[in-house]
Amino acid sequence: MTLRVLCVLLLSGWLSVSAAALPIPENGPALRIQGSNTIGADLGPALVEGFLRQQGLLKIHRETPDTANEQRIVGQTAQGQRVIIEVAAHGSSTGFAALKNVSADLAASSREIKDSELLALQTLGDLKSPAAEQVIAIDGLAIILNPANPLEQLNTEQLARIFAGEVKTWEDIGGRGGAIHLYARDDQSGTYDTFKELVLSRRGKSLSSAAKRFESSEQLSDAVSADPQGIGFIGLPYVRQAKAVAIADGASQAMLPLNSLIATEDYPLSRRLFFYLPPDSRNPWAQALATFAQSPQGQAIVATSGFVSQTVQAMSVTPNALMPEGYQSLSRHAQRLTVNFRFAEGSASLDNKARQDLARVLDYIKRNGKTERAVTLVGFGDLKDDPARADLLSKLRAMAVRRELVKNGVVMREVRGFGALMPVATNSADEGRIKNRRVEVWVY
Repeated sequence: MTLRVLCVLLLSGWLSVSAAALPIPENGPALRIQGSNTIGADLGPALVEGFLRQQGLLKIHRETPDTANEQRIVGQTAQGQRVIIEVAAHGSSTGFAALKNVSADLAASSREIKDSELLALQTLGDLKSPAAEQVIAIDGLAIILNPANPLEQLNTEQLARIFAGEVKTWEDIGGRGGAIHLYARDDQSGTYDTFKELVLSRRGKSLSSAAKRFESSEQLSDAVSADPQGIGFIGLPYVRQAKAVAIADGASQAMLPLNSLIATEDYPLSRRLFFYLPPDSRNPWAQALATFAQSPQGQAIVATSGFVSQTVQAMSVTPNALMPEGYQSLSRHAQRLTVNFRFAEGSASLDNKARQDLARVLDYIKRNGKTERAVTLVGFGDLKDDPARADLLSKLRAMAVRRELVKNGVVMREVRGFGALMPVATNSADEGRIKNRRVEVWVY
């Protein structure tokens, strides 16, 4: 720590426990987190507890103030000093508002930051930079029904019409039960923002005013479980006693919200969970917590909290007749890693999550002795007027990933492009096309 940094910390009211420890403020919390209820209900506090344990703090516990959806996680130093981290979970948009009015040091969000929020917060630095925008977990929006509802799958077009109030009875979509009752998160929720973006807005629709709104994920899920005519959307850990149905988007196969399909973001309603750290922040606890969340210990907490971790694993894929022959052959002889590389919008550059995943994939390859001709990269793209162009672009995307791996000593076995085959999302919207532009990693 430089003398200048030390002076800044002392002048801002921070005292250091020891030369190696994070500084503890004389008064007030060490860190203030605001934003997503999906993160803040349990995942955020669980990550904070693990982080405080890593810092060597003792007597770690949660305290619940009088305000709903707020918690304090408290630890104690060996010298008896209390360390407090506050977590307020009132919706993703409230996190960005709190950064703006300086009532939070870190924003938790279950959706990507909006352009309007980026503009409003530009004085804090570039919140889209790799250091500022950090994906901490993957979640899947589950579409939930009452367990007695016989429907097994829906597509995103049906979902849009249902939640817009255009489809009014279960019989209208081949089910039974009479009038459909809608359940949704409130306007502050990143879960609602994600559903609106992925399902409603893409088709020019708005949520029906008849929908019952909830700030709490748990309460929404329990309400659907108790209503034979109910349907709702919820983060994966909050399915609870409800029934999740398989979802199709465009020409994609219908997929259940399974961990493997969410990890690769193939599931149509998968989404990323974020920490946003102002680059110009002087609070070292924010960066230290984000670093812990990305670590193997942090990702283990993600998994035990019911979300999908970014830990890279190999999985077997069962070939089927809908796959091109070359892909079937690959699935018979190799295993797919639980990660897809995707690209920044309108760019050939890897997005921020892909940059994080490069390190994880390299670690997997090296730990498992697969640096010499044991890795195949498979590129995919969106639909083009010329199939040959789609094939070329898909292979070029795989080559972009290859360059990064080769820099780190990996000798590739093969690089392939399958063009616009096997879409995981509709090609009729920008979000779907971006999702279809992906690179899979296979290992022998």
